[in-house]
Amino acid sequence: MQNVLIVGAGKGGTAILHLFSDIDLLSVQKVADIDPDAPGMIKAREHGIATYLSYNEAIDDTVDIIVETTGEATVFQELRQMKPPNCVLIPGTVAHVIADLLYEKEGLMNQIENEVNMREILLSSIHDGMIVVDTDEQITFVNQSAANILSLQETEMLGKNIREIIPDSALPNILQTRTKEINKQLTLENGKKVITTRIPMIDDSGELIGAFAVFKDITEVVGLAEEVTDLKEVQTMLEAIIQSSEEAISVVDENGVGLMINPAYTKITGLDEKEIIGKPATIDISEGDSVHYEVLRTRKPVRGRKMKVGPFNKDVLVNVAPIIVDGALKGSIGVIHDLSEIESLSAELKKAKRIIRNLEAKYTFDDIIANSEDMRLTLEQAKIGAKMPTSILLRGEPGTGKELLAHAIHNESRRKFDKFIRVNCGTVDDETLQKELFGDELGPPERQKGLFEEARNGSVFLDDIGEMSLSMQGKLLKVLEDQEVVRFGGHERIPVDVRIIAATSVNLERAIINGSFKESLFYRLNRLPIHLPPLRERMDDLKPLTKHLMNYLNESYGRHINDISEEALDKLQKYSFPGNVRELENIIAQAIIKMHPHERVIQEQHIPRLRKHTFDQLDLLHDQRDEEYATLQEAMDDFEKQFILEILEANDYIKSKTAKQLNISIRNLYYKMDKYNIGKQLNSAEDG
Repeated sequence: MQNVLIVGAGKGGTAILHLFSDIDLLSVQKVADIDPDAPGMIKAREHGIATYLSYNEAIDDTVDIIVETTGEATVFQELRQMKPPNCVLIPGTVAHVIADLLYEKEGLMNQIENEVNMREILLSSIHDGMIVVDTDEQITFVNQSAANILSLQETEMLGKNIREIIPDSALPNILQTRTKEINKQLTLENGKKVITTRIPMIDDSGELIGAFAVFKDITEVVGLAEEVTDLKEVQTMLEAIIQSSEEAISVVDENGVGLMINPAYTKITGLDEKEIIGKPATIDISEGDSVHYEVLRTRKPVRGRKMKVGPFNKDVLVNVAPIIVDGALKGSIGVIHDLSEIESLSAELKKAKRIIRNLEAKYTFDDIIANSEDMRLTLEQAKIGAKMPTSILLRGEPGTGKELLAHAIHNESRRKFDKFIRVNCGTVDDETLQKELFGDELGPPERQKGLFEEARNGSVFLDDIGEMSLSMQGKLLKVLEDQEVVRFGGHERIPVDVRIIAATSVNLERAIINGSFKESLFYRLNRLPIHLPPLRERMDDLKPLTKHLMNYLNESYGRHINDISEEALDKLQKYSFPGNVRELENIIAQAIIKMHPHERVIQEQHIPRLRKHTFDQLDLLHDQRDEEYATLQEAMDDFEKQFILEILEANDYIKSKTAKQLNISIRNLYYKMDKYNIGKQLNSAEDG
């Protein structure tokens, strides 16, 4: 029995834990992850497996195999240095590939496993006929497939002697000999011919407890003969899975000589086995250096490398990882992705985003919590403004719900049956924004119309209007004054009839003074200004807002949280919420994620540590009665998490821009977001 330590309890680690739990020769003893509530950590605790927040504490001489699933090169290198001499280290990329492929082809595995224990046979053979008898030859279990093959009902067979149902059954002989019989042919009384495997059931103490038979129509066996031949060892099963995978895979030995490719690889590169197997790893490259050779030289995984392969110079993206057994390099495995498919998916995603942006407004005034006097006044102003044919300017700090209110204003107006289109003015360059708003005369026919034309008789919500350049401000002012647009690259004046709802968190008066906002545009937009108070000024809304967010997040996370304790609510009421309602949603989401599945009430200990957003606001000598002092590492982690959140918000949650501004790789950003549970809470926190 090999003792296993799994490092990383995310999707890959959970999959490996599930997979290894069904293998008799492996025993998962420990799981380590920085997140105690990661799926794999929860599953491990449910099965009595020891969990650790640091793999440093988990590694000792009892560990035979370490499976690294985080995908972080630094973690992999540290594990290599720390593992015991005779311990096997399996890299994260290989672990993920194996787990994904095994799960993808689990149906095939279930059909070909005919030499494993009873539980695996029962699961894998669910589509085959199955009969179980006890030591008295009485039938104790029969599945529907067996009943169909025998042309009987399950209830007609349970409790009967096997000889009454199948007179020629050899299961009584199996009870006597305790010897299994594999792939024996039998003709049933109804004329069907089946292939059957009969196996005795013996417990750990060596006692016979019964026997079972798994059988199928011989025609099915003939059809599957080539697929199941010799698939008895892990290496052979893995090869079958790789061959059937839609991912293009290539494997080389430690010298860089080709060992294996699959049909998907041939489809992408145009090269078949005879052109790859036994040849150097450079044989398929038409432009670029061999990633296999680089990985074999450095023993480090390489991801996202672009190159051209095959006779048709196919553009691909390559991920390669080393195969290390007992510390010895045995080769490398590569997965190739067709860039043309990725680009096609990206185009579809852009199209989907455009469609989503053009959805009708989905919120009304009934969806807005307004118990406080300030918020009720804001809604009264908004309801009056909704009935008036004038531009509206929504003002308030980030996260106060400006977009939510814009939806409600549209749905309360006479334009509610026409389109509501949202545009973020601060995320694109001038030319792109001009084409989006006013149209592009030089573009394809289906894209020539701008959003002002598309929103005819409806509303256009211009979010972050304070981020718009002076040049675009002038063009927008012209549209508001003339009620007509001129497409980019065109000359025709096209009349438009739309209601402008603008929103900003910028002090526009100050922007006018420093010359970054046109005074004339300000007066055009500011005819009906509506101020949304920050959450700290509407604390009467805190409790109903919290209840509302709990219900919303219950649907998102599949939970059943129904209340919040007075102590937890009191802790929230003492906080200033610089991020307003959006931050409240983030905090409630973190609390729910911390809670155990059976818990129904948010308690004070579930609320994350509430920090200020800037150094000069930090209360370094805070009262210990409110909260214990944090360690230096905790304080650094808290600040890093908060700083990443602020940069994400500043970049409208665009991760590529955020990574660039932070001067880190996009993969490192994803790792830090996963480490601090950022993203799980922000997916639904997009209201303006």
